[in-house]
Amino acid sequence: MGLSEKKRVLLALYSQGERLTAYARQLADSGFEVRRNPHHRFFTEDELCEALEGVFATVAGSEPYTERVFRAAPGLKVVARWGVGYDQVDVPAATRQGVAVAMAFGCNHEAVADCTLALMGAVAEKLILHDRRVKAGGWGYEPHRGLWRSSVGIVGLGRIGKAVARRCRGFEMRVLAHDVQPDMAFAEAHNITFVPLETLLRDADFVTLHGPQTPETTHVINRERLARMKPTAVLINTARGGLVDEAALYEALVSGRIAGAGLDVFQNEPATGSPLLGLDNVVCTPHMGGNDLGAQELTGDCCLQTLLAVAQGRSPKAEYLLNPEVFAVQSGGAGAAGNLSEPTTMRS
Repeated sequence: MGLSEKKRVLLALYSQGERLTAYARQLADSGFEVRRNPHHRFFTEDELCEALEGVFATVAGSEPYTERVFRAAPGLKVVARWGVGYDQVDVPAATRQGVAVAMAFGCNHEAVADCTLALMGAVAEKLILHDRRVKAGGWGYEPHRGLWRSSVGIVGLGRIGKAVARRCRGFEMRVLAHDVQPDMAFAEAHNITFVPLETLLRDADFVTLHGPQTPETTHVINRERLARMKPTAVLINTARGGLVDEAALYEALVSGRIAGAGLDVFQNEPATGSPLLGLDNVVCTPHMGGNDLGAQELTGDCCLQTLLAVAQGRSPKAEYLLNPEVFAVQSGGAGAAGNLSEPTTMRS
């Protein structure tokens, strides 16, 4: 079923090259008028207010969707987030303004898990250091640890954490986990031990973070908690940069308090100027963990189907909506199923 009239969509993403251009064509072929992000960066709040003029929906990146932004866009009906994090979206403000907020839950967790294991291996094996040495004409290797039969502590055993756990079992790793809503059936099936966070930090060779950033979880890894980790331990963060106090992490890495870190996310992105970028015991990637080709295709289709549903007056899949009660009001439905988002705890 097509659209009875063209509706304007803001494609706010900026960093996916030709694939993003192809996705813009896909949106246009589906009947939408597409407005692109003209910048090679995220929109600022002021720019976003201007760009949303006359816009029905946005395919959102990590630009700030604040109450001011929602008030400046009275025609906006849906924010379809390209991903699963929503720390940049003021969901209560969206709800007050009648804007449905949709995530791409279930589309990229396997990709993030792959990235997590890749970073673990890269840091543990000192791959970047060895790569540079060989390419410079050198030889010889630095002592390094492996993954096999080491211990991993997973902070947040949601979709991504579970995907990481399944991979770690393939390396015969001892898997510890911390979650405020522990899935005991999954843990029993995969030989995972739930422990308090402090115990996990003390015992794990690798600590990997998998949860949203909320006021409660901001800087959950701080100076005190880094001090509890083994001096041989590695910290992996493929979740949100704000989960880690980066100044404290830098101190821990420089002093040898911990051995290394693998970071796909940073407090400020792009991470230009971060002192962490200059450390040989840190492997950095540009927030790309959830964006392998398969995950991009699934995420793009999820966003498109959500936009089409709202544009055609149909109900999107409830499991994608953070505030389904808004759509119930928009469509004149009999009521909402309640907030179906994952809890704002250390899980994703």
